[in-house]
Amino acid sequence: MLVKVYGSAVFGIEATTITVEVNIDKGIGYHLVGLPDNAVRESSYRISAALNNNNYKLPGKKIIINMAPADIRKEGASYDLTLAVGILAASAQIKSEAIHEYIIMGELSLDGSLQPIRGALPIAIKAREEGYKYLILPKENAKEAAIVDDLEVLGVENILEVINHFNEDKKIEPTIVDTRAEFYKNIDFPEFDFSDVKGQESIKRCMEIAAAGGHNIILIGPPGSGKTMLAKRLPSILPPMTLHEALETTKIHSVVGKIKKEGLLYQRPFRSPHHTISNVALVGGGQYPRPGEISLSHNGVLFLDELPEFKRDVLEVMRQPLEDREVTISRAKFTVTYPSSFMLVASMNPSPSGFFNDPSSPMTSSPQEMQRYLSKISGPLLDRIDIHIEVTPVPFAKLSEERKGESSVDIRKRVTESREIQSERFKDFENVHYNAQMSVKQIREFCKLSPESLTLLKTAMEKLNLSARAYDRILKVSRTIADLANSKDISPDHIAEAIQYRSLDRDGWLG
Repeated sequence: MLVKVYGSAVFGIEATTITVEVNIDKGIGYHLVGLPDNAVRESSYRISAALNNNNYKLPGKKIIINMAPADIRKEGASYDLTLAVGILAASAQIKSEAIHEYIIMGELSLDGSLQPIRGALPIAIKAREEGYKYLILPKENAKEAAIVDDLEVLGVENILEVINHFNEDKKIEPTIVDTRAEFYKNIDFPEFDFSDVKGQESIKRCMEIAAAGGHNIILIGPPGSGKTMLAKRLPSILPPMTLHEALETTKIHSVVGKIKKEGLLYQRPFRSPHHTISNVALVGGGQYPRPGEISLSHNGVLFLDELPEFKRDVLEVMRQPLEDREVTISRAKFTVTYPSSFMLVASMNPSPSGFFNDPSSPMTSSPQEMQRYLSKISGPLLDRIDIHIEVTPVPFAKLSEERKGESSVDIRKRVTESREIQSERFKDFENVHYNAQMSVKQIREFCKLSPESLTLLKTAMEKLNLSARAYDRILKVSRTIADLANSKDISPDHIAEAIQYRSLDRDGWLG
């Protein structure tokens, strides 16, 4: 008897439906074809044990299973349940009349219980697109998949529940999630708050500008000056994610199996990889490509602490994703593209000792040592960072103050108002939502300068020997400063403040 059941394979952040054809005939043997990897081939042992432990059995006949399309590589143990249901249906141990309406996925344990799978959300989206009525998958993935409307998601804990469902002994109750209600109920502020930061008013101002325009920022200062503390609080002043952004971000995290039981991600991601990270772990890749840290921080913040400690080739692979806001990974047989629109926040010491030009510290570095240290970061990468700001240690008088600083809630209000101005400005552009995403053409259109502002910028460009890319960065930052001030035009004050935030472009910038 020939039976077709349906599963799904995830490539990049999109799913492809897999047809599993099971044919049982005279003879003996178990043959699995259709480009399965080792984990899929080993499924016969897991299926056999799971069925035996639940009083069902593999038929002692010739079982041929084809996984189509045959030219797509099938990987992982998440096809166990698909194959097991196909075998049970083909051997008439379960009823198969309605089986064509289901997408079935799940990894089996030897006792028949189900382990969670990766990519449940892309699988659910594809199932709805292709008109399937039901999706059966492990209970731990049910909330994540139930985000998708017009699809009945059936979360199961054991293969016996699936068998009983098809034999109509006991139907599985669908998991229902009111996506919008859940999303708006769970929007909350992160645990870190800017009110905890003593002093550092100029740095907070910089962080506000960076958050308002989505600008990349680098913090330069000695150890203990508060760089990491400030960076960790940046997500608390970013505008709340929209439902579309939350779905997009959840999709990426789903592919790597990082979704918790609540399903949808409500907070903007904050990723802080260690400086020993490899370039594949940072941008994504591997034999079967997976998203890297830059994609996992999509719609959020990527924090690189002690930037010069990262390997130079690791930092260089970020140059193109920073510009294109997506990363494409190519292999001989296929290509996948992951979105990577993130805010880069980097921190670094000004010198190897960390106390360059600090009169209060006995540890000093020569200008030559410092230059060697700084040369680990390439000019093109620094050009892609809009704001460079020096962080100085907080004096004791400020540290011992009882008075709390301005809270993240207040700063976030101003940032959100500024983002609304930008959303209105870019409403006719598909992939542009805030100032940092502007192309050269849009900069020329929306960052027009008065003669006074133009003269000031020309002088700064000549004196500081800035590149053309730095020129564009200054215009973008000045546009954000003007938006925060609710000003339609960019004034000389806005330009002057933006020029101050190019510390690393100046000779003797700590002198």
